[in-house]
Amino acid sequence: MKHTITELRAAYASGELSPVEALKSLAASIDQRDADIGGYLSHDLDTALSEAEKADLSKPLGGVPIAIKDLINVKGQPCSCASRILHGHYTAPYDATVIRKLREAGAIPFGRANMDEFAMGSSNENSGIQPCRNPWDTNRIPGGSSGGSAAVVASDTAIAALGSDTGGSIRQPASHCGVVGLKPTYGRVSRFGLVAFASSLDQIGPVTKSVEDAALMLQAISGHDERDSTSVPEPVPNYAESLGRDIRGMKIGLPKEYFAEGLDANVRAAVEAAVKQLESLGAETVEISLPNTEHAVAVYYIIATAEASANLARFDGVRYGHRAENPEDLLDHYKRSRAEGFGEEVKRRIILGTYVLSSGYYDAYYLRAQKVRTLIRDDFAKAFEQVDLIASPVSPIPPFRLGEKLDDPLAMYLADIYTISANLAGICGISVPCGFAETQGAARPLPVGLQLLGKPFGESEVLRAAHAYEQATHWHRERAFD
Repeated sequence: MKHTITELRAAYASGELSPVEALKSLAASIDQRDADIGGYLSHDLDTALSEAEKADLSKPLGGVPIAIKDLINVKGQPCSCASRILHGHYTAPYDATVIRKLREAGAIPFGRANMDEFAMGSSNENSGIQPCRNPWDTNRIPGGSSGGSAAVVASDTAIAALGSDTGGSIRQPASHCGVVGLKPTYGRVSRFGLVAFASSLDQIGPVTKSVEDAALMLQAISGHDERDSTSVPEPVPNYAESLGRDIRGMKIGLPKEYFAEGLDANVRAAVEAAVKQLESLGAETVEISLPNTEHAVAVYYIIATAEASANLARFDGVRYGHRAENPEDLLDHYKRSRAEGFGEEVKRRIILGTYVLSSGYYDAYYLRAQKVRTLIRDDFAKAFEQVDLIASPVSPIPPFRLGEKLDDPLAMYLADIYTISANLAGICGISVPCGFAETQGAARPLPVGLQLLGKPFGESEVLRAAHAYEQATHWHRERAFD
């Protein structure tokens, strides 16, 4: 189903479609395409149809089905985090705040989107349930960890989706799948009901087919929430008002560290063409420096793993989740339940995080990483004194082949080198389609995303520039399936 949110709402208003018909059409698309893609872990059509029959079309997202990444709680639905430790063992007893807000806006949660287990990965190959593939070339990865969210939107088996972004997990798969992915400022969207990976980095955001749709969804899910201590009581602007305004005079910074060695030539060409397009629309581009970029990956994989080690301690098989059979004693129960339930990448990160928090290593690793994180945040603060936005690639390479980097975790970690810093700094960013890269061995050219980063709570300016670029180009209208 190729409709955007805006197009679907127009079809409802004209009587061309009803929410029930739209859901049935989506279900048919899922039946036809998703076996080859693996974007969904499950979908409950009957419950969604029941909600569609009562949909209030006067609301901003009235009757619009939204796919949900499988680590966001939706009452009565499974929430497995694509992990064997929860798969088949846990049903959400409540709605996350973002789900409550989507329902208040009239939307219908529909389908559990595949992901890297507990959001730990850059390719969606770490899913403990089933693989997920890129709709543009099913021999390639869709990106991660929100690979399922991006893949279902790109394959037109979803109208839009929610994902989460801890180190690029919305923007990177959006880039690889040729859709729009928005990471809000840390604290803009409530994390209540999101299963935590790294609590100081995680942020929920939309994956959509257009920038306008991203603005509509961000409007619905933003706002202060007393149930999330990290939620910021910052007023929520009308994001739609920023769309359609020109960008003449806007200063856009190009960080020299993001256009250096290691950037694929075809990705570079697509992003540089996008920068020229922004200039043709009246934006002024200037070279800037983010000097601590070289430390970002190391800092991220200390802080994120440390927080993951603490957050995942609750999955012990005692209260819920997978439980080892016939344990010898309590210690054996803990060890075997977690060993059997967690995948290799999750175990790797728990071990690393536990190590950096251990006695004798806390100061050498975790405390030092927090200090360098402050330097990275300061880099962005200084840059935003000179410019309104920052433009860069999203990923240094196009989508790689399934299995290509599984035996080299470091190479996998480096795939997020351009996205991680935004999470460490807590700022907002978007990936918008900006072209295609010819890639050796690929069935056809593969999508490339342009990343635009904004000041804290500067989503309006990010959306304004992304929309101006999108409307001046045709990339967002390209589809994986004709």
